[in-house]
Amino acid sequence: MRRAVFLDRDGVINRRVVREDGPSSPARLAEVDVLPGVPDALRALRQAGYLLIVVTNQPEVARGRTSRDAVEAIHARLRSLLSVDDIRVCYHDDEDGCACRKPAPGMLYAAAVERGIRLADSYMVGDRWRDIAAGRRAGCTTILVTGPREATTVEPHVSVDDLSQAALWILSRSEAGDAVG
Repeated sequence: MRRAVFLDRDGVINRRVVREDGPSSPARLAEVDVLPGVPDALRALRQAGYLLIVVTNQPEVARGRTSRDAVEAIHARLRSLLSVDDIRVCYHDDEDGCACRKPAPGMLYAAAVERGIRLADSYMVGDRWRDIAAGRRAGCTTILVTGPREATTVEPHVSVDDLSQAALWILSRSEAGDAVG
């Protein structure tokens, strides 16, 4: 079985865009800004043998504020810049009641089945309670990237400032042979 690091996109890999109604996902390619340290952090995790899988909610498509084509263009750009193995997207909104929208663990479960991932040996890195809840429900160790984000009522296993710190924490546990969880 393989191990993976599941990564939320907005706020972990790329900057959120500030709009009138608050922080949001990039709606077009020109708004994509990869956060400092992300390429190096992902490279280090890949070299340690982790699959890197982005799992992202993109409800702005369901809300009519952006298109699937725009989201796919953003993902093509991220793939060209970063060494990720997969990008999984939920285009639904809360009212749709799907199994893939975080906090549901559907995207993590599907990736685990398709790629032979042992979730108990894997990590979920996110900046919102939905990410942490999805990771916990899937049985992953959870890492909350903090900063000017919303408060979470779902307790992560650890909190860090950014993806670089998350990668260092994961790698230190891997080298020590610590069990996940």
